[in-house]
Amino acid sequence: MSAQSFEPFRIDIPQTDVDDLKERLLRTRWANELPPSEVERLPTSGPVQPGYQLGVPLSYVKPLVERWRDEYDWRVWEAKLNEQPQFVTNIEGQNIHFYHVRSERDDAFPLMLLHGWPNTSFEYFHLIGTLTDPAAHGADAADAFHVVIPTQPGFGFSGHTTTLGWNAGKVAVAYAELMNRLGYERYGVHGNDSGAIISPVLAKLNRNRAVAAHVNQIFSFPRGEASEFDNLSADDLQYLQFLQGFVDFAIHDYSQMRQPQTLAHALSDSPAGQLAWNGQLLGNVMSPDELLTAVSIYWFTNTSGSSARNYSENRNYADAEPSDVPIGLASFANDFRPIRKFAERDFTNIVSWSEFDRGGHWAAHDAPDLLVGDIRQFFRRFR
Repeated sequence: MSAQSFEPFRIDIPQTDVDDLKERLLRTRWANELPPSEVERLPTSGPVQPGYQLGVPLSYVKPLVERWRDEYDWRVWEAKLNEQPQFVTNIEGQNIHFYHVRSERDDAFPLMLLHGWPNTSFEYFHLIGTLTDPAAHGADAADAFHVVIPTQPGFGFSGHTTTLGWNAGKVAVAYAELMNRLGYERYGVHGNDSGAIISPVLAKLNRNRAVAAHVNQIFSFPRGEASEFDNLSADDLQYLQFLQGFVDFAIHDYSQMRQPQTLAHALSDSPAGQLAWNGQLLGNVMSPDELLTAVSIYWFTNTSGSSARNYSENRNYADAEPSDVPIGLASFANDFRPIRKFAERDFTNIVSWSEFDRGGHWAAHDAPDLLVGDIRQFFRRFR
């Protein structure tokens, strides 16, 4: 494949890999754990549910492993994933897999959708129809988008990374090149989780084309500066408490930032381990088979280690200067919410700030109507 070319991509996992997964699932050795009555004695805080105080319990993992082994059909989901046009291109020596679905409307606005961990481009797969053809879903036809959904380098069908340096800045440069190759002169970008970090970086470095960024989170936190907590509202202080609980719970953040390779040995060898590790954040926001599809993508591509390196790559990455790119926030009730004072310190051109009373960290799955609605209203001003 030449440096500037695209190749059509079709998912076709070898049957030997599917059989190997089934055999491994049959041989699962279950972890021991305390009786639920003992775990329930532990306090909960932030996003921690009762029963999860020590991590993902067997009551979550075992039924899903059994379904994966006995009922789930990868070939059915593989066929679904192949229903939309997807491609692969090489940028900076790294293959990048992406879905590219154009609306039938010539005046549709190009939109790039950026996923986070432990998701892939699958995070937005089920939104393609409503974004490219809103009229068919009861919405205004003028809100149509051409959709580009890349799989982040090191994740899923983009394959593992082979060099250091794939932090948010380098990924943003690659995505800008991808949109240039696709011929889009103006476009918007939406991101969630690590995608919400990359989106404003992309809009800043390619501001002549990437006209605005829409995100589910603004990662602006206290810096330990004098008086930074002055004039915070009661709601702001409550959000800070929730944020602290979220950070305390986020074992994936610390461990993948510091020792991604240590984790990779376990996750690459145990599908039950991969399921538990991904499930700690994905929880029950998807149907069981959607969740198993998301985990299967990691398993079949063996990208647990390279996706985890995303955290170590970004450990010291930061944009020292405030960003003036137009940005819009869609914040959901069961996700941590940014403090506006801190957000406006880092982003000086916040043009839309929406807070919703439902949905969580994976709003594309558990509040897709709210997310799509906010994406539409935000980008209308840039069409």
